[in-house]
Amino acid sequence: MLAPLLLLAGCNKNPLQVTRSLCPAVAIPQYTGDVTLFAPANSRDASAIDVTATIINLRGTCTESPDQLGTLVNFDVVAQRRDAGPARTVIFPYFIAMVQGGNVIVSKQVSNVAVNFAAGQIRAQTAGGGQAQVLRSAATLPPDIQAQISRKRKAGDADAAIDPLADPTVKAAIRATSFEVLVGFQLDDQSLAYNALK
Repeated sequence: MLAPLLLLAGCNKNPLQVTRSLCPAVAIPQYTGDVTLFAPANSRDASAIDVTATIINLRGTCTESPDQLGTLVNFDVVAQRRDAGPARTVIFPYFIAMVQGGNVIVSKQVSNVAVNFAAGQIRAQTAGGGQAQVLRSAATLPPDIQAQISRKRKAGDADAAIDPLADPTVKAAIRATSFEVLVGFQLDDQSLAYNALK
């Protein structure tokens, strides 16, 4: 579900060199990329489905300053309604959250995106977005950990074949300085359960 922040970067000198991006990646958490509205609201029958919407084309653009790392988020919402009736606007709440280490929510914003159905149309699309920021210092590995990861190793050294990323201390430091921006519909428990079971 969560995109890793460690990337294997091939190069001529060392095809196993590991590089790390400070900029938070963007992702949609499982079960939050779709929303279904029902009429009547308490029904979960397929015949009661009123409007469905999906987040697509999620994009993140990194912005940097000496003290902050930011991610500008853009996405589209495509929606479909059951009946091609008169013009109608449907409001969908969505969240943008900065998450540390894969499970700690550092910040969260909830906004709304409006989808406008033209008269006689059952499909509509609109754009949404926002941004999230984190301190550069919080996303930067300590110098000793960085030195341990990037230290040159020679064949024959006792630890030459040991992956530094297997060290629990290194793994913990990477986890603590890894951030992601998660985007999804702000769902209640019933809607989340529906998505998980469908």
